[in-house]
Amino acid sequence: MPQLFRIGVSSGFKTAAPGTIEPVLARLIDPLPQVAWDFFDAGGGEPVRADAIAGFDGVIALGSPYDASTVAGNGALACLARWGVGYDLVDTEALTANDILLAIAVDAVRKPVSEAILTLILAMAKKLWAKDRLVRTGRWDLKAETSGLGLSGKTVGSVGMGNIGGEMFRLLGPFDLGRRLAHDPYLDRQRAEDLDVELVSLETVFRESDFVVTNCPLTEETRGFLNARLFAMMKPSAYFINTARGPIVNQEDLVEALQAGTIAGAGLDVMEPEPLPLDHPLLEMDNVILSPHALAWTDDLYEMNGTIACESLLAVFRGELPAFPVNREVIERPGFREKLDGLAARWREFEA
Repeated sequence: MPQLFRIGVSSGFKTAAPGTIEPVLARLIDPLPQVAWDFFDAGGGEPVRADAIAGFDGVIALGSPYDASTVAGNGALACLARWGVGYDLVDTEALTANDILLAIAVDAVRKPVSEAILTLILAMAKKLWAKDRLVRTGRWDLKAETSGLGLSGKTVGSVGMGNIGGEMFRLLGPFDLGRRLAHDPYLDRQRAEDLDVELVSLETVFRESDFVVTNCPLTEETRGFLNARLFAMMKPSAYFINTARGPIVNQEDLVEALQAGTIAGAGLDVMEPEPLPLDHPLLEMDNVILSPHALAWTDDLYEMNGTIACESLLAVFRGELPAFPVNREVIERPGFREKLDGLAARWREFEA
């Protein structure tokens, strides 16, 4: 009998997202007699150990770091499929050097994250946090003081304009915005025109937007680059929203801007660190809405993240490329091509 294909599934699912991956595995993997899966110990915030994923042909990753020590010398592993789109915890250069492809689930998060952004925009605009507090404290007499903003004619600015930024503006279509601004040095100008978005400088986004939304990935280039200089440019009536990654923002500068009243408020689904210490000043602020990096975690996201991760691995097992590869440079490496050809040959043996 040919050698079974083995998939390693992060143990992080058991604690961070229990019951989300198993139904997808039951639907897509369990009916295939040539494929087996098992949980592996993903550690407690430390890089995943090499021996934890030894012998797996593919891995479904969630949350834990994967560095050079994780993948060095792992001759079997051909693909690491990320349950989601962020891969700041994955050393892509190390994966490439060891002939391992990284795949992400772009289509899975586009709409759920965009819906999360819209949720925060509306909550900020309507001052939902303040209205909720009035009801809980019986101060209905102060409701006029919590009057909010209508979105008609307002300006929304996006820092980054990838798939999520584009979907965000699509969902905002019926709200009759005034202007749609974006800063993204990598965005094709034609795509911006198709989305009816003005490509502007980063400073213009902060200076002219009523809502500034972070939609860029965390890289060495973007780490901490949203800082006091930019917050000082915002209108005092403007709101800042981040559903991307916490370290993109200089959080101390954001706290100071909120405390000083430089900006009206913030909606944050991501922070630095996560979880926040219980004595963090953000937790004391009345003009901040916080979510534990889970505002986009919906039934749709669970299903699609798991589906795309499984489909990515099955594609590689068949000798094909997944829909959303990250480190494309690995594709032409002889070592990866050898792995891919070997997997395809094994798959054909099961089909014979």
